[in-house]
Amino acid sequence: MSRRSEEKDGGETVASGPQEPYIPHRGWHGPGGGRVGYLDPPTMWRATTVQACGMWPFAAGSGSPMTGVPLGQHLITGATVCGDPVNWFTRARYISNPSLFMLGMPGLGKSTLVNRMLIGLAATGVVPLVLGDLKPDYADTVRALGGQVISIGRGRGGINVLDPGAMGEAAAKIGGEAGEVLRAETHGRVLNMVAALITIVRGRPMDDHEQSVLSACLHHLRERTPAGGTVLLPDLLRVLTEGPDRVRAVTLDRGDDARYRDAVDPLHRSLLGVLDGPLGGTFASETSTRINPDAPAVCIDISGIGEADTQLTAAAMLAAWSDGLGTVAASHALADAGLAPRRWFFTVLDELWRPMRAASGIVDRIDALTRLNRSLGLGDAKITHTLKDADALGTDSDRAKARGFVERAGMVVCAGLPRTEMEELGKVVGLSRREIELVSSWSSPAGWGVSGEHEEPPGRGRFLIKVGGRPGIPIKVVITDAERRLHDTNTRWTPDDGGVGQAVADAAARVARAAGEGAHDRTGAPAADARWTA
Repeated sequence: MSRRSEEKDGGETVASGPQEPYIPHRGWHGPGGGRVGYLDPPTMWRATTVQACGMWPFAAGSGSPMTGVPLGQHLITGATVCGDPVNWFTRARYISNPSLFMLGMPGLGKSTLVNRMLIGLAATGVVPLVLGDLKPDYADTVRALGGQVISIGRGRGGINVLDPGAMGEAAAKIGGEAGEVLRAETHGRVLNMVAALITIVRGRPMDDHEQSVLSACLHHLRERTPAGGTVLLPDLLRVLTEGPDRVRAVTLDRGDDARYRDAVDPLHRSLLGVLDGPLGGTFASETSTRINPDAPAVCIDISGIGEADTQLTAAAMLAAWSDGLGTVAASHALADAGLAPRRWFFTVLDELWRPMRAASGIVDRIDALTRLNRSLGLGDAKITHTLKDADALGTDSDRAKARGFVERAGMVVCAGLPRTEMEELGKVVGLSRREIELVSSWSSPAGWGVSGEHEEPPGRGRFLIKVGGRPGIPIKVVITDAERRLHDTNTRWTPDDGGVGQAVADAAARVARAAGEGAHDRTGAPAADARWTA
């Protein structure tokens, strides 16, 4: 189109260019037009200020933390979000306590996110410790990392609670005054573990004088056992039966055998209950597999213990935590003595509601851990469903301690939760109305789907990370195929290739097809049952 002249008011003539057609930014209106209702957002890239300095104003700062394990993308900005309790405590200093507490409805990916943290931390030299895998969810991952998986349960393996384990070995290696201090700490840990077993059997704590008797028996055994020898629970019973002078002295028997028997018989009966009751097969013999202090990861698998066997579950959890934390203490003692490099640890306690209900001793041990993990060089992740899990505990003391886990956590991560639960949680961690609505929307179930299509729940893989009173960080996690293979929490629902499960699935498919062939109404349209056809 050629340029033309136009005469304006006053006789002035100006040149004007060709007329440009107006095109709306969303396309032409009307029939046959190309108007679109949605515009794809521009591609976002992350760069340093040095790399992007010449691109202003097309670059914007991001509020997403980049320290720690890569977790996923920010739901609003699409930026990469990284984080874990260890790195946010040691490197970024975002939190004052290296702990994470996660809540959410079942099936939304809570353990999958923690599994990703476990893998990422292991890659940086942090040692993951899963001290009581109840399902198991983490055993395959630990094996893939080259770690150690120890099975505990009837017919699977046991733990000798009198074995000093890694702490005893470290005390002998360190020697001197520091070795004696560690040896005394080992004695206290063994004493507490035996007392915990008796508490589980009795259903109530031991009396103070019984703990003195028990401590004297353990000292007598250690003094009479040669170096490298093994001491078992039946040996403890034998000492009570024999009644050496050191043990009699703390019973105040004054040379009267009847007074001695009256003092030790309740303890004797409880130990017999441990050995001959539901716990004996697991704790009466030598440790089947010791924790390897140099392993890159450790998982103690207690999934072989039945759901209803609460006593054995509680005892196995306590023994696993005692042995695992003893290994941590030994590692730090060796590092303090200059005999080993310093190592950090990351513990995972999944399905927190189950061990907490098993025995009050578990609540006390977890409570102590959350208060001391900074000094132990230990990060932790605790996973449960709702705050109501704490309300189901037996005593007011246990309920108060369990609620304190959330209050003291450095990071609180929420998956989908009902609105009432979010409002209750908001009283503890300070959630805004928008954050409550967002996380509540993730608790909805999946749609019914059409034509047999599979629809995932809207909240699967979505999490809100809260740190103190700061605004929450909403993220979307997409797992890799390797993670999906290593961490499939629906394994029992997957047919085995070529196995019995596959045969059952094939038979069910044949029945469904046969039913579908005849399941038509008079119009020839498929009946509703035809949707069951494979």
